[in-house]
Amino acid sequence: MTRDYATPTMDVQNQPDNRKIEIDKVGIKDIQYPIGVLERSGGTQRTVAKVSMFVNLHHKFKGTHMSRFIELLNEHCQDMSTTTIPGLLLEMRKRLEARDAHIEVSFPFFILKRAPASGAEGLMSYDCTIRGFWANEVVLEIEVTVPITALCPCSKAISDQGAHNQRGTVTVQYRQNRFVWIEDIIEIVEAEASCDVYSVLKREDEKFVTEKAYANPMFVEDVARSVAQRLRAHEGIAWFSVEVENQESIHAHNAYAYLERPSENKH
Repeated sequence: MTRDYATPTMDVQNQPDNRKIEIDKVGIKDIQYPIGVLERSGGTQRTVAKVSMFVNLHHKFKGTHMSRFIELLNEHCQDMSTTTIPGLLLEMRKRLEARDAHIEVSFPFFILKRAPASGAEGLMSYDCTIRGFWANEVVLEIEVTVPITALCPCSKAISDQGAHNQRGTVTVQYRQNRFVWIEDIIEIVEAEASCDVYSVLKREDEKFVTEKAYANPMFVEDVARSVAQRLRAHEGIAWFSVEVENQESIHAHNAYAYLERPSENKH
């Protein structure tokens, strides 16, 4: 028997459900998709994101329309920034007949970075996430993770020669009053570390970063406070958190610090 695909099929999702239980989030989770992200230089960076999209489901509906999430993602993926996500959230609510909408977009953001002495070029990758949701209003939260080098002040103070250092990560989450470039956040963090991290280093660069870190020892507490001080004064930031974790080179544990604050410029 040959099926006539032109004949309308039953829309099971729209059938009623008699259990009268609303679902808080339904949708798609962790789909990989190519997106475009705005760069401070004026261009658009092409990268690959992991995207999750959800809406609430009214108790009267049996299911949601999963394909509509992909259709919306395909329409908006060329510019997936904090300026366009609010419109995407509103469109999700409209097309899926929902009260609430949520989206999470995680992606690597690449910056061409020059080694400090030789000028050798290499791409650095920074993990970024944009989270947005609509309940009574649009709320956006951006997360940027930056690798750093930290040198232990205590080790330097008690040692006749040298001091132990480690690679750490600083994760900044923030809500903004106005548009804030990802590059701005990365530069703030790297400026407040013992030294920043590079993908390409020649011998003269290794000497430079080793000596820079030795001259600028910092605990995780120091890094957290210094980054927070910069973020608190930033005109574009309404709220932020700073998380610092060092992968200790001589201890069996990691060192950790966390704080969150409203900005001095909260509107």
